[in-house]
Amino acid sequence: MATPSQPGLVRALGRWDLTALVVNGIIGSGIFGLPAVILGLVGGASPLAFLLAGAGMAVIVVCFAEVSARFTQAGGPYLYAREAYGSFVGQQIGWIAWLVRLTSAGANSNLFVLYLGELWEPARTPVGRLLLLTLLFGLLAAINYRGVRQGAAVSDAFALAKLLPLAVFVVAGLFFLRGDYFQRASGGGWAEWSQALLLLVFAYGGFEAALFPAGEARNPKRDVPLALLAGLAVVAAFYFLVQMVVLGTLPPGAVTERPLASAAREFLGSPGAWLLAVGALVSTYGWLSGNMLSAPRLTFALGERGDFPGFFAAIHPHFRTPHVSILLFAALSWALAVAGTFQWNATLSAVARLLTYATTCGALLVFRRRGSQAGFRAPAGEMLALVGIGFCLVLLFQMGWTELAMLAVTMALAGMTWLWSRRRAQRPA
Repeated sequence: MATPSQPGLVRALGRWDLTALVVNGIIGSGIFGLPAVILGLVGGASPLAFLLAGAGMAVIVVCFAEVSARFTQAGGPYLYAREAYGSFVGQQIGWIAWLVRLTSAGANSNLFVLYLGELWEPARTPVGRLLLLTLLFGLLAAINYRGVRQGAAVSDAFALAKLLPLAVFVVAGLFFLRGDYFQRASGGGWAEWSQALLLLVFAYGGFEAALFPAGEARNPKRDVPLALLAGLAVVAAFYFLVQMVVLGTLPPGAVTERPLASAAREFLGSPGAWLLAVGALVSTYGWLSGNMLSAPRLTFALGERGDFPGFFAAIHPHFRTPHVSILLFAALSWALAVAGTFQWNATLSAVARLLTYATTCGALLVFRRRGSQAGFRAPAGEMLALVGIGFCLVLLFQMGWTELAMLAVTMALAGMTWLWSRRRAQRPA
């Protein structure tokens, strides 16, 4: 919390900034890396998988829209869980939400390097990869260190820039769809479908990034719900159409880590592959720019309420940004990116996200029972909250031992942090 000797944050984010953060938070590496994976899991039914995952996420987003309309401070799902269930659950969700942002950054930055390798061969070398990852995070940390307005301007620009190559891909690709490609088998049993939906939670997830910097929004109770709903509608339309083009233009049996670039090569030649490779770079770096703005506000909120060490809540005296949280987030994201791969980071991120989504859906039930008023009220909110919780729980049971171990470690750290904060609060002043 700001003190007389420490300036407060600046409320500089408008409705468009928040909508851009939603779009940036969702569209990153997922749509450039996952279409071929989903195609391999469920075959010709892959567009249906995108629709089913989108419907499940829409239920969760509507719950988030109502819950977020009760708050004006930074913190997002951590703050909602803390107010609904108490500080212990709040800290668990805070740590898990932080893990989501860190692993998502690792997944996106790894795919950035992978796509850049299509255009610039040194990016494929270990030294080139290390230097690129360092530059990626270092530049964005420097921009966001100097002010929220600068960080928001970069995020806004990337939100527009990343949609342009996807629009070209969809509009051009729809003219080259091959009917026989749609006849490929719709394979996969429950194991394949659940894995596909779990990975698509990663592709659709990230909208909660717009909630972390609510303490710097001009009118968060009004603008955040609108940004959530508008952003998801735009993304869902693009995702479905992109998968239709991939299904209808990528030859059956094709194996590729860059499905959009490979599909574009089929109907636009090498220039098309180059355009989508550049589009993936723009989209992924745009996601990283939005994440660098939003995620440090989570640890700022934890530090502000005494649930993390106080230095996380430090505000720069001149730039009025949570500069310590920004630098620490950049350093830890870089470390996870160097150590992991795209699919490992993506799966872990999706599993961790489901816990934050389920608790926020549950928070809607708690706040309605308390009778607290919100600027936005979801139709059939209680039913949607229960459906959202069920959707998350079904997919959580698909987690593997690696993801379970990482979550257990994260929750243990959260428990130790809670004990530390309780003891500190009980000390005499």
